[in-house]
Amino acid sequence: MSAVLPPSDMASTPTSSAVAPVRAAPRSEHPARQAARMFMRNPSAIAGLVLLAGVLFVTLLGPLIWPADPFEIVAAPLTPPFGEENILGTDYLGRDVLTTIIHGGRATLLVGAVAALLSVLIGVTIGALSGFYGGKVDAVLSRIVEFFQVLPSLLFAMVVVTLFQPSLLTVTLAIGISSWTPTARLARAEFLKLRGQEFVRAERAIGARDARILWKVMLPNAFPPLIVSAALAVGVAILFEAGLSFLGLGDPNQMTWGLMIGSSRPYVLSCWWAVAFPGIAIFVTVLAVSLIGDGLNDALNPKLRER
Repeated sequence: MSAVLPPSDMASTPTSSAVAPVRAAPRSEHPARQAARMFMRNPSAIAGLVLLAGVLFVTLLGPLIWPADPFEIVAAPLTPPFGEENILGTDYLGRDVLTTIIHGGRATLLVGAVAALLSVLIGVTIGALSGFYGGKVDAVLSRIVEFFQVLPSLLFAMVVVTLFQPSLLTVTLAIGISSWTPTARLARAEFLKLRGQEFVRAERAIGARDARILWKVMLPNAFPPLIVSAALAVGVAILFEAGLSFLGLGDPNQMTWGLMIGSSRPYVLSCWWAVAFPGIAIFVTVLAVSLIGDGLNDALNPKLRER
């Protein structure tokens, strides 16, 4: 006779219908979302975003709220700041300093952004070709980069602006073609590192063209450090434009923060506010861009994301 199990034992006997549920493996978070989350947790980066948002609000929407001519003489020259009518005072000609800051910021940011974009395009192109092909191509392009690197950037920009007359276009071109060497060296290093990766070899094995490997396969993988370099290049371009305008090589028909400082330079002791307030605007903008660049550098670093 076969042994009969008690009811309690029968209930505890596993059956084919009682199968333990299988838990799905947790999905790994997308790197872009990880970078965004890490960036938003960086207090310095958030402070930079807030500062830059304030600068953009003043420079982009300020002329619509305050539609005045920055070159118009509105009061007596050298009026001190914090008065009833002129909050930030007037310069040596009687122009309102607040109006010139609001309207001059748009041109300053435009020059900084376009010049930084131009320098990044030149640097990435030369650096990518140098790192991808190597050999004689790398040797020739490296010598070109070294030539522009040892060339005094400010002096070269001054020569370019002087030859083609000061204007926003010539100033932007001069800054762009004289400040691309750091980006080129960075791009060359990244493409040299990526050239031996397995996914690049796989593209070569299937017969992909060099243009596809360069710009559609390798460039997206080299984006993180290049984005950081582009963000920092904006601050460099703004300081560059201020330096050229301070030396009298800016566009005299276009109000910029650098032109405000340069034109009021002889009156700095008797009209300090005409120099101090645009200088503070430049400082805040460059500080905001630098904080954002540092935050991007930390957020796009894979080693820091793993921690």
